[in-house]
Amino acid sequence: MKKSILFVALILLLCSHDMYLKLDSYFLQPNTEAQIQLFNGTFEKSENVIDRDRMLDASIVSNGNRKAINDDQWTEMDTTTTLLNFKTGESGTYVVGVSTKARNIEMDAEAFNSYLEHDGVKDMIEMRRQNNLNDQDAVEKYSKHVKAIFQVGDSLSNDWSQPLGYPIEFIPLQNPYEVHSGESLQVKLLRNGQPLANQLVYADYKPSMNGHTHDNDEAMHTHDGGEPHSHGNDDHDHDGKATTNDHEHTHKHGETEHTHSHSQDDANHNHEHANGEMENHEHEHTHGDGEQHSHDHEHGAGDSQENHEHDHEEIASGDQQASDEAHTHTTGQELRTNENGEVTVELEADGIWYLRTINLVTTEEEGLTHESNWATLTFEISHDHDEDQNHGHDHEESEFPVWIFIVASVVVVGGLFFFFNRKKGNA
Repeated sequence: MKKSILFVALILLLCSHDMYLKLDSYFLQPNTEAQIQLFNGTFEKSENVIDRDRMLDASIVSNGNRKAINDDQWTEMDTTTTLLNFKTGESGTYVVGVSTKARNIEMDAEAFNSYLEHDGVKDMIEMRRQNNLNDQDAVEKYSKHVKAIFQVGDSLSNDWSQPLGYPIEFIPLQNPYEVHSGESLQVKLLRNGQPLANQLVYADYKPSMNGHTHDNDEAMHTHDGGEPHSHGNDDHDHDGKATTNDHEHTHKHGETEHTHSHSQDDANHNHEHANGEMENHEHEHTHGDGEQHSHDHEHGAGDSQENHEHDHEEIASGDQQASDEAHTHTTGQELRTNENGEVTVELEADGIWYLRTINLVTTEEEGLTHESNWATLTFEISHDHDEDQNHGHDHEESEFPVWIFIVASVVVVGGLFFFFNRKKGNA
């Protein structure tokens, strides 16, 4: 029983990785060095890096031009996260995308059913139940196609609407940076360039580094044209966990300026693999315009950058570890595309929003039972600062001017004084 649980946990670890393109902030300055993280795992934690030879396409679209990303622009942060280093150009709404080659994976019926539950592939779960196929093993061909939309400078552009031609992809029907929290965003899902109807989509968000709350006084800063105020904001690492890193943050609305600085101790990591070989990683990481990254990796022969085969005892130390791996990826809004392949996402709050879907179908292709195409999209949503400023002006305009009150008081008092003096004289 224990071996069975560990085997299912291993399958979930290897085959149920979502992929996301993520930025610490989706608001960047023109003509500056920047970095995008490629997560392979969950939205909050990346489990491994992606080999460059797995990428069928990696490109950035800006100001009407699509430019391929060179291999030398990619680096790794230890063995978990792939990093894209690039320089922004002129102002506009940018799109970055990565599409991977297909791979095959074999699973017995128990592992396949667990994977479907884990990732919320409800249509396939129901199909197998109705057709009494829950005891059928699977050989699945899968590929992943991910995008992020971010804003550079103040000027908006239409690049967000350009299809990248991936087997499956999300395309917003509005510029995400023209909508705000409390509003909604319509998004279309395409499969081979055509609207994909009746497809299950999950949408969720995490508070961003630039997210706003007005509940405490922990972090003071000002907005141009406004009074100083505070926003509570704990320091976080790339996984969204609290850290003790030094942190500096500046945010100017209107100019869309964001400054971040972090300091981290150097980290040395030693990993022992099932084959007994040692892997050493020295990692130094500094954020800011002068970003520096140094990585020393020693891999044993046959080691893969994306997946390392560990002994089962290393992957799970009992039933508790297996239980921890059994979490699901199905939080947030559960949506289904209409006949036009569209969903409406309710943008409940400021934060980094992400959409995910797995289009899993049966196939007659030789040697396979199923084919899946995975898609994700990320972008950042903030509240309407112009509306906040207008509310401030409304309050100012609604206040009765003090000088009018003083003048009116003098006139009234003077009038009464004149009236009573005149009445007294007549008497």
